[in-house]
Amino acid sequence: MPPRTPSSLQATDTSAAPAHTQSPPASEKVLLWDIFCKVIDNYGDVGVCWRLAAQLALRGHSVRLWLDDLGPLQWLAPGAAQGRWPGISVHHWPSAQYAALVPETLLADVWIEAFGCDISPAWLQSQVDAAESQGRRPAWINLEYLSAEPFALRSHGLPSPVLQGPAKGWTKYFFYPGFSPLSGGLLGRSDAQAAQPPSWLNPELAAFAPDASGERTVLLFSYAGAPIAALLQALIGTGQAVQLLVAAGQSAQAVRDALATLRGGRGGQLRLRFLPYLPQPVFDLLLALCDLNLVRGEDSLAQAVQAGKPCVWQIYPQDGGAHEPKLQAYLQAIAADTPLRTWHRFWNNPSTTSLALQALAWPWEADSAWPRHAAALATQLGQNTDLCSQLIDWAVLRGANPTTLRP
Repeated sequence: MPPRTPSSLQATDTSAAPAHTQSPPASEKVLLWDIFCKVIDNYGDVGVCWRLAAQLALRGHSVRLWLDDLGPLQWLAPGAAQGRWPGISVHHWPSAQYAALVPETLLADVWIEAFGCDISPAWLQSQVDAAESQGRRPAWINLEYLSAEPFALRSHGLPSPVLQGPAKGWTKYFFYPGFSPLSGGLLGRSDAQAAQPPSWLNPELAAFAPDASGERTVLLFSYAGAPIAALLQALIGTGQAVQLLVAAGQSAQAVRDALATLRGGRGGQLRLRFLPYLPQPVFDLLLALCDLNLVRGEDSLAQAVQAGKPCVWQIYPQDGGAHEPKLQAYLQAIAADTPLRTWHRFWNNPSTTSLALQALAWPWEADSAWPRHAAALATQLGQNTDLCSQLIDWAVLRGANPTTLRP
């Protein structure tokens, strides 16, 4: 999901709220879920939380999404903040003032703290009091970051006793998304993606009309530190007619900066399109259509690999190279071959050299196995139980009591 930054192009409301929700299976209890999320600069956290909320609502559940910044939903899920998504209500982060003003807020069946955010103590106290008076406790989940590292599998599902604060004596549980069938799985592709085969003729793409006939199409969604100038040089060097779809935000600014210094200009065979801020289903649609997806962040990676198209992940760089083991674990999990590993070295190395450029293999080359590998990986991942289903099963098995009221 592209980040929220200024742009001369404006997103249109192309992902209208669903007209109705799906009925849950007979064996599935209808639950009320609280999802708590603190939004950071890159917006991957709110992307994951919104995707989960939308999938829960489509299964007939009720969701309250608590955010400390509602701004990203204006383009990520138009209409959500205004209450136009059935089954989902969006709320400002529950402060002490909120807890005091709304002590009668219905106790949820499930609490999800996303990515280690902590529920505010005042709010937590009000809910603990309600839980004790009702003789029940919500199932409490700490939804962690996506990782293929061994510790994630070891930690998945483990209890975390609460040792202090209003909920002292309660227990949270770790939930780790992942690529292994032994992990928490991945959030599935959007409902729009599952409903019909992807096509460039889809009316949802009409707002920016990426006519790709006769061209190879590359989607660029990156952090500012990606080797953008080297990428542009490499694309020009292919001699192919290539359309580069540039996500709004850091990617767009980096491309503009690189164009100013690129030797020989952009080249007639490379066409650039700067995208508006896209609703989540539209971005997912592009992932299924492009010949190569250069993505960043965990939600975009999860959707890119499930789209079955060649993709390269730019991992968020951390001090001391702490991100490198995570990247290597991912490459091992997907059985990446040498050309794919070469791409990841190039894309995650700001000091890319001309030798690295010469070693790149493109997925549209006649002898490339990359598209087949990407499709096979998507099929393999599709056999795993998805994250939303696992969360529902986990909550039901641990005795979350169904509520009859909607948020």
